[in-house]
Amino acid sequence: MYSMTGYGKGVITDGKKTITVEIKSVNHRYLDLSLKLPRTFLFLEDDFKKTIEKKLSRGHVDVYLTYEQKSVDEGAFSVDCDLARNYLHAINVLSMETGVANDVTVSMLAKVPDVIVRETPVENEDVLKNLAIYALTDALENLAAMRKKEGEALKRDFALKLDAIEASLNVIKEYAPKVVEEYRNALNARIAEVVEPNLIDHQRLATEVALYADHCAIDEEITRLSTHIKAMRRHLEAEEPVGRKMDFLVQEFLRETNTIGSKANNIAITEQVLLIKNEIEKMREQAQNIE
Repeated sequence: MYSMTGYGKGVITDGKKTITVEIKSVNHRYLDLSLKLPRTFLFLEDDFKKTIEKKLSRGHVDVYLTYEQKSVDEGAFSVDCDLARNYLHAINVLSMETGVANDVTVSMLAKVPDVIVRETPVENEDVLKNLAIYALTDALENLAAMRKKEGEALKRDFALKLDAIEASLNVIKEYAPKVVEEYRNALNARIAEVVEPNLIDHQRLATEVALYADHCAIDEEITRLSTHIKAMRRHLEAEEPVGRKMDFLVQEFLRETNTIGSKANNIAITEQVLLIKNEIEKMREQAQNIE
């Protein structure tokens, strides 16, 4: 089981070039990629997406790539002599028109914008691609390790919540058969207060109790909730992404629990229903962060 929250970093260098890839992910219903690549690496956008999609299935993922060149020999300087001559001519004209001595030096001339320009070297895209994909793969492995660690913590917590729900459900199972008996006794007591014993219509009383028993029967809901608990435990052990399935199951947990609470008119059962719903709410938040 993997969480959708995590961070991974990969760094690769060949002595002259250093590429760093950082990945940060948070929960999201689908896989939502956001790539922040320098202009030199825009040609790798599709390769990055395909590589990431093989490893991740859900989450909002931010990918950052930084690039450093450590060799000073990679670039060359060019001189725009025409621009320099035009600048000098303008200075000479200014000197003659104003009578101010021309004190321009080569150092000053070199500071004129665009007179001396460092040319960006032509990069070998194959070399950049190999380095970048290697750094990305390393970052994805580190991200997966963190997401798995977070996922294991979620798994343990989920298991504890399932244990708590199952314990409450067992209490409900014990009280469920008593609901009808309590209703029968209460109904008999109320009738006895206002009707003479020899005037009681026992057939009608039995029919009333039978109708109530049918209305408050929660055996099916208990069985379905037990089945959902078993299914959730299987998902906890699954290797493939199960976040969507778990999110759906949590909704089914709540549906069956609400039905039990509405049908079983019993204080003890209501107390257990409230405990179960409290655990379900916590599970709902956690399921939304599972891949």
